[in-house]
Amino acid sequence: MLSLSLCLFFGIKAQEDVLISYEHIAHLSVEDIQQRYKALGIPKLITPIRYPIDIYDVIYYTELPDGKKIRASGIYFVPQVEKGLALPVIQYNHGTAFKMRGKGSYDYNGEKDVATFYATDGYAIAWQDYIGLGKVNDHFHPYQHAETEGRSGYDLLRALREVNFELDITWNDELFITGYSQGGHAAMAVHKYIQEHPEGGLSVTASSPMSGAYDMAGAQSAIMFQEYTQPWYLPYLIYGYESIYDEIEGPTEAVFNPPYDTLIPNMYDGKHDRFDFNKVLPSIPAEMVVDSMVNLFKTDSNFFFTRLLEENALWNWVPQSPMQICYCQADEEVFYKNALVAHEYMTSHGAVHNRLRHTGRKFNHFDCAGFSAIYTKFYFDSFRKGSKRGRKGPIIKRFMITMAKLFTKAK
Repeated sequence: MLSLSLCLFFGIKAQEDVLISYEHIAHLSVEDIQQRYKALGIPKLITPIRYPIDIYDVIYYTELPDGKKIRASGIYFVPQVEKGLALPVIQYNHGTAFKMRGKGSYDYNGEKDVATFYATDGYAIAWQDYIGLGKVNDHFHPYQHAETEGRSGYDLLRALREVNFELDITWNDELFITGYSQGGHAAMAVHKYIQEHPEGGLSVTASSPMSGAYDMAGAQSAIMFQEYTQPWYLPYLIYGYESIYDEIEGPTEAVFNPPYDTLIPNMYDGKHDRFDFNKVLPSIPAEMVVDSMVNLFKTDSNFFFTRLLEENALWNWVPQSPMQICYCQADEEVFYKNALVAHEYMTSHGAVHNRLRHTGRKFNHFDCAGFSAIYTKFYFDSFRKGSKRGRKGPIIKRFMITMAKLFTKAK
């Protein structure tokens, strides 16, 4: 039986049984992209505008850890390149989102601009929605769950190979992975999943996880016990894990102190957003959780929730492909030591070409995102230009970014 790669080489359609459907939802002309660059103040020297982009909604099958097949969706940005030109691919992972995308939408958190400036320079973008978000809602989103993030990103790439056959699109052998915030955690998860499943015929050229909580039981856990800007992350995590694991006995609401035990479940009705949650939740996340569970988390290393966080850690593995880990020291949402812990473990256990990229000392989580995305593109571009280990990028472009950072005020 021919392998998938041989089938594609000889123009024979391989049956992967992953793709459900795809639909063209938008076209961005060069003029559209130029206007957007102008509105955002992005110099074309930093990342050129070369191609118009077609955007597709994709629905495909993935699997839960118990083997149950489930639908998921993604967004496919395809640059309209010269006929016959093979495209490098970026598997992209968005930051934390609570609501599904609306009809015709191809965005989360404004990240469509990141996907656009990658795609207009010739990258195909395979952007996963994650299970429970996007265009299908067959399951509550398992927030920060490494296996489902990794598997759904992997399966999206498989589904897109079927789309490529239908649309006469060709990928080259360069596969990059990135994402910011939850997307940083997911980028690690996808890279790890692909590495551990070579039978899929995928191979990672390089990845650049950005500001992810890779060490939730360690470096990131301190945020539970101090003033925090996004307390809604904690119930989202608890409900997400409850949808996957059986360790939480009885109603999930029993985890929370009054009045949060009734407030929180009533807000998962599709009508509320993260701002609504943050208005009613305590600024110190641990205060919404019953004392008995907080004490167990502090004192018992075998406490089930600690074990679940450790199971979904992504700092303690060794990537076999180059990786750049971006972070900002002043990030108030994802503690920067997540990046340091991951880098130290990986390099001390034999990872080659694993680098830290400190994006800025003064930037909060929001401002860190844009600069990290630019540094990630510089890094990926260097592989397209022949680097085997990855470089920081052209000196002139880096100088321009440094000057821009000097004039960006800390918030």
